[in-house]
Amino acid sequence: MNPIAFEVFGIGIRWYGILISIGLVLGVFIAMRESARLGIDENIILDFIIFAVPIAVLCARAYYVLFNLSYYDGDILKMLNIRQGGLAIHGAVIGGAITAIVYSRLKKIEFWKLADLCAPGLILGQAIGRWGNFINKEAYGGPTNLPWAITINGVGVHPTFLYESLWNLMIFIFLMSIRKKKKFEGQLFALYMMLYSLGRFFIEGLRTDSLMLGNFRVAQLVSLAMICAGAGFYLIKGREKR
Repeated sequence: MNPIAFEVFGIGIRWYGILISIGLVLGVFIAMRESARLGIDENIILDFIIFAVPIAVLCARAYYVLFNLSYYDGDILKMLNIRQGGLAIHGAVIGGAITAIVYSRLKKIEFWKLADLCAPGLILGQAIGRWGNFINKEAYGGPTNLPWAITINGVGVHPTFLYESLWNLMIFIFLMSIRKKKKFEGQLFALYMMLYSLGRFFIEGLRTDSLMLGNFRVAQLVSLAMICAGAGFYLIKGREKR
């Protein structure tokens, strides 16, 4: 499948960007509906998105470039050219979280409440965005003869983009199903951190294009850190509630 969906004034519009945009719009829609249900001013969410999205993209790119410095060899223009690929979701999550911390302090709203509002839409956006990897023929795994293997360069490989997309979709359904029954602020985001990271840890082990830090896969290290952070927060808040 051609990665370019169509052209506008000679500029190719890629499917990857379209899918990420669709995920973003759906995520914002869900957050807006939740803010209305909870009696939170919708403008607060919109203003946060205006700041969070560009910062998340910049952090996603910076994260990717940081672990590929030898490839870019100091070429600033090459580093900034995201049309050639290279956005890391962990970088985006870190950037979005930092933005949310600062924004919540400025607006005097609880960070964890804002995080819970965004968690379901965030994981849904990730589930949709992974299909951009399929179109770009990237983020796939090693060779396999399983019936659902996809063919890359004549070789059957694990469709790791599909594994992660389905896992993220299940997390989205789960978070939406418990959002009205949560026991403390931050519960949804903590569950997002733990569940997404759990799936990503194992799926990352199948991939052939992982960012590396020495002999370790960066995504697996970050996933372990997020699991520990989410579990620690969950246990502390659970004890406070009891």
